[in-house]
Amino acid sequence: MANERINKFGISETNAKEILEIALATGGDFAEVYMDSTLNETIRAMSGKIDNISSSRVKGAAVRIIKDDMEVSASVTDCSVENLKKVAAKLAESINGDKTTEVLPFVEKEVKQVTKTITPRYDNYDFEVEAINNATKVVVEYSSEIVQVMVLVWKKIQEMFVFASDGTWQGDTRDNTRFVVQAIASDGKTMQNASSGWGMNQGMEMFDNIDIEAIAREAAHDAVEMLHAEDMVGGDIPVVINNGFGGVILHEACVHGLEATSVAKGQSVFCGKLGQKIASDIVNAVDTGVDENEWGSINVDDEGTPSQRTVLIENGILKSYLVDKRNSRIMNHPVTGSSRRESYKNQTTSRMRNTYFLNGTSTFEEIIAATKYGLFAKSMGGGSVNPATGEFNFAVNVGYLIEDGKITRPVKGATLVGSGKDVLLRIDMIANNLSCSQGMCGSLSGSIPTNVGQPTIRVSNMTVGGKGGKN
Repeated sequence: MANERINKFGISETNAKEILEIALATGGDFAEVYMDSTLNETIRAMSGKIDNISSSRVKGAAVRIIKDDMEVSASVTDCSVENLKKVAAKLAESINGDKTTEVLPFVEKEVKQVTKTITPRYDNYDFEVEAINNATKVVVEYSSEIVQVMVLVWKKIQEMFVFASDGTWQGDTRDNTRFVVQAIASDGKTMQNASSGWGMNQGMEMFDNIDIEAIAREAAHDAVEMLHAEDMVGGDIPVVINNGFGGVILHEACVHGLEATSVAKGQSVFCGKLGQKIASDIVNAVDTGVDENEWGSINVDDEGTPSQRTVLIENGILKSYLVDKRNSRIMNHPVTGSSRRESYKNQTTSRMRNTYFLNGTSTFEEIIAATKYGLFAKSMGGGSVNPATGEFNFAVNVGYLIEDGKITRPVKGATLVGSGKDVLLRIDMIANNLSCSQGMCGSLSGSIPTNVGQPTIRVSNMTVGGKGGKN
């Protein structure tokens, strides 16, 4: 074929068509080959001493065939044309029929590049070491009660390419960079830890726009503050959840239940709820992959679909699920450009990207002033969620009491217990201070970078756990 394209893994259009034709020979109606090469680099220091520098690279391919709602797949490290043909032939043996589908001409779609890298990495670790040393110094000098500091710089550079029988011919580069500081404080009897950090889908230029000292100071402050906090008194009270990582409530207790992974199987509390009211009228939420250089942003998803902004909830009404190609067949729902996988070793499926509540009309100060008594959850921690019911249990890493419309005493050991569907309906105030925080989300297709976020919100009533007693 004259002037045919060759992808970044050395596979020509002719080779690609041959592989896919073999995959479809026994009656499959969709075939796909996904390829990636990923470099992971980590540098970590404990209390100012570098204790880990690591670098690893993985490269491979995944072949899958779909027939109706059945899928067969395999992953390999040998990405040669001959081996991919062998894998395609072997998988095709799982389908017993005659060829019904032709490979469509490959089309590379024009995609807006929302993630752009200027400096992927340096040839040495001098810059990272300087950043680590500066952060460590700030934490150590913050208080004599700081007993340990961990600082981490993590970089993941992933090149991917996917071609498929529906004409897909698409690639992407992801360059996730993250900086994390963890501080541990002790009074000789108990210990308390806290962390702070930042991450973007861009290169080392990320550090041009963050304040390393402020990140370090926040970790140190929260560790010392919680060391001297009193135990939270449990009860059913209003809860004000801070912006940024407070959005983990939306991520875990709600949007996991909007992923086709759960919905297509009928295992979500939000099944059959499209067009229905699932939240209070002031709630608007999106999942988007097109916020420029954000941690969870992607130019195309791992099925080659251009990324997009998906409105999930509009004025309290459920507008969309997150859907990949395979589940789109089952659900009769448009694909949303949100099919993701950790690497070729994992099967791709619907996943979140950057997920957050949109700004409301209140201010942070107005929300606090309007709360007679409650809990201010400044920083959220981990927890557990049942996607089928939306029931959750989350830890509050840093919390304060709200008394007579003012933030007063720090409290520790608070947990938030409830269900996502109830929380969405009980949100009665939303601030105008939207921000996002970074995390790694683990699910069926592995661990992937996702942003969680929100403005400060108030939930009118939540069950708060705690072992404290009133004074």
